[in-house]
Amino acid sequence: MAIATCLSSPSFSPLHKSISIPKISTTFPLHLRISSFTTTTTTTTTLRYHQPSPFLTFSALPGGNGGDINNSDGGGGNDDNGKGNGGGGGGEDAGDKNRKEAMVVLAEAGRSMESLPKDLAAAIQSGRIPGSVIERFLGLEKSGFMRWLMQFGGFKERLLADDLFLAKVAMECGVGIFTKTAAEYERRREKFFKELEIVFADVVMAIIADFMLVYLPAPTVSLRPPLAVNAGALSKFFYSCPDNAFQIALPGTSYSLLQRLGAVMRNGAKLFAVGTTSSLVGTAVTNALINARKAVDKSSGAEVENVPILSTSVAYGVYMAVSSNLRYQVLAGVIEQRILEPLLHQHKLMLSAICFAVRTGNTFLGSLLWVDYARLVGIQKAHEGENTALE
Repeated sequence: MAIATCLSSPSFSPLHKSISIPKISTTFPLHLRISSFTTTTTTTTTLRYHQPSPFLTFSALPGGNGGDINNSDGGGGNDDNGKGNGGGGGGEDAGDKNRKEAMVVLAEAGRSMESLPKDLAAAIQSGRIPGSVIERFLGLEKSGFMRWLMQFGGFKERLLADDLFLAKVAMECGVGIFTKTAAEYERRREKFFKELEIVFADVVMAIIADFMLVYLPAPTVSLRPPLAVNAGALSKFFYSCPDNAFQIALPGTSYSLLQRLGAVMRNGAKLFAVGTTSSLVGTAVTNALINARKAVDKSSGAEVENVPILSTSVAYGVYMAVSSNLRYQVLAGVIEQRILEPLLHQHKLMLSAICFAVRTGNTFLGSLLWVDYARLVGIQKAHEGENTALE
């Protein structure tokens, strides 16, 4: 360094000669050209000014260690978003890493951003999804049916999070049809075929409810566009909540405990609406069929009674919002996504078989809990009283 050279030179004496340092600004970084009268070498030195002091600190900083804002290789400190100010010393941002991974996958597949759906391309640009999600999308897109189904945003978000989502829907609805039909036959016995239209209405209602119980609490890869700037605080809060309270967050994303509780409340409200509506429609159709039967066959008037519409519908909505909501959130987010899939992700057939067994057990448990709940709120007792009176 120029100063060090001056100090070590035999001809230098601080008592006789001195270096004239011009007045400098306190803004940084500063570049000073200091020339020694004993040498012909000129050195460029970077001055970092920390605070007013009678002593000036000079630091010759090679690129990579400095944090000089003019040096792209500097390893400066972190900003408020956790991103390094300098490129060489700081860690890579999760969004940048996701974007690079996705672009690599697209390049290997020979695809461009323009060939992707707009919401998926926007998510890649913003760094919200990693390369593994793009790999799953490209794999699903090979099937014509899956390509058509992914035109619907809700299905696309769920299929990108779980490629067995449709299989689980089929499992749930298949088990629901079987168990509901078996329950109807057990309750009606010899009247089963005489009241087949009522059985059909009940089974259809159960299928709709089963589908929504799989669809709503399923983990998702969020591709939703940002909310409007003037959106309310409540809308912004629920927008930031995951679809499943226990789902694994993607790299670069995290959910607080409050957001996960918000997912339980939001899905509970949706399932209450679904349960109440489906039960309302199903019960109304059942009563309409009963009344039509009574009009045609007068002798059947004493055999079949109308089902209470409002009380049954509200009770079923509450049951789905609480019991079904919590059970299916845990099933999809904990048992399947966090336990079974990491263990058996290379064995899809075995994973599907175990998921089928677990979901069948969950459906059976739900049936037992519904009977206890119906008796607790008085619905089952009312029907038992009616049946006893008829006998």
